[in-house]
Amino acid sequence: MKKASNILLVLLTAILLTNCKESDTSAVLEIDPPVLLHSIPQNNAVNVPVGDISVRLEFDKIVFCPSAGHSKVSINDTGISSISVQSKEIIINIVGLQAEKTYTLTIPKGVILGPNQVETNEIKISFTTAAALEIAKNPVTENPSPEAVALYNYLRGSYGNKIIAGTVAQVAWNTVEAERVERWTGKFPKINVFDYIHLWASPTNWIDYGDISVIENWHNAGGIVGAMWHWNVPKSETAAGGDVTFRPEETTFRPANALVSGTWENTVMLADLGKMADYLLLLKNKNIPVLWRPLHEAAGNMYATGYKGAAWFWWGRDGAEAFKSLWIYMFNYFESKGLNNLIWIWTTEVTDSPFYPGNGYVDIVGRDLYNNASATATAAQFKQIQDLYPTKMITLAECGNVANIGEQWNAGARWAWFMPWYDYNAADSDILPHEHAGKQWWLNAVNQQFVVTR
Repeated sequence: MKKASNILLVLLTAILLTNCKESDTSAVLEIDPPVLLHSIPQNNAVNVPVGDISVRLEFDKIVFCPSAGHSKVSINDTGISSISVQSKEIIINIVGLQAEKTYTLTIPKGVILGPNQVETNEIKISFTTAAALEIAKNPVTENPSPEAVALYNYLRGSYGNKIIAGTVAQVAWNTVEAERVERWTGKFPKINVFDYIHLWASPTNWIDYGDISVIENWHNAGGIVGAMWHWNVPKSETAAGGDVTFRPEETTFRPANALVSGTWENTVMLADLGKMADYLLLLKNKNIPVLWRPLHEAAGNMYATGYKGAAWFWWGRDGAEAFKSLWIYMFNYFESKGLNNLIWIWTTEVTDSPFYPGNGYVDIVGRDLYNNASATATAAQFKQIQDLYPTKMITLAECGNVANIGEQWNAGARWAWFMPWYDYNAADSDILPHEHAGKQWWLNAVNQQFVVTR
């Protein structure tokens, strides 16, 4: 037994000595420095947006960036101080990029560290910014009101540098969505859009667009007022007063007949435009400028690949020429009524340029996006629209279930503003999930330095 015990003791001693030797060896092994896997923008990228960007550097392992090294990071030899670390990612905020200029971001050796304080080598990323946009200097309305000019200039001045947060009223006359965002984030969106969807019924005991107190309150609190119109028309020439729709498959109303004198469609159109003008004049008389987005999404699926080509709303059912005639008639009619407080927004389906009313009738081009989580794909659409309409600001007029605004912005989608649609299923709930933009989405949005709130 004594001999066996001695053998066992020798074996245990040998194992312990071996483990200690291995442990000592590993303690002095050098760990390879972090390797840069990917950057946004990539090295030698072109058409990088002007203004403010966030450069994102992704490494193969967890990284650190002690504050003592921040002052050594530079862009074209100008120091940068806004640097943050998220696990394997370094985020560097750069402000004031100018158009058509090549920049080089330089991060000296040792500024970024890996585990065990291993220093990265020097990192250089060069990129060239996009050409300057020549956005129209004035609103398209003849003799626009001073308030409309001021609003247009504000939007034009912030375009490409800031993005404005917006919400839409529920179909009633309210700011419920904006108030919910404030409860979630502590901040109100700056834009609230009101829908004249019930024009056919107003005034009544449940909706009265003649009472503009909610709009006045929003405007007086420093908010921007937007308005749209789901234009309901009778389902037929003999339909009863409340038997209305905006869906083309539910009505015999033809937009091609709306401008033909003597038709029932013409009678309806003139009455509705007159009524709409009177309500908008209430805002004009209070010196309230309006982001006006009528006749939206006109082309529907007419030009969409893989879909049966059809309009979603009656105002697009007869094609591009009928639609443009209706748009231009409304534009001229409202001008004749003295409505010079409107900023005109046309909504594109990207492939529907035949529906564009013309540069003389549109101030801003909007895009409505739903169920698109790819910031890269969203930015590609933004660029496509901007290339099609280079003198117009481009905005995310409606959205739902889309990539975070921060991701969209960094990918290059520099919308003038964004506006998630209201929640159909939980419109007054802070507990149930929001159908289009929940609390976390909004927290991400309002905490971006380039997002403007009220």
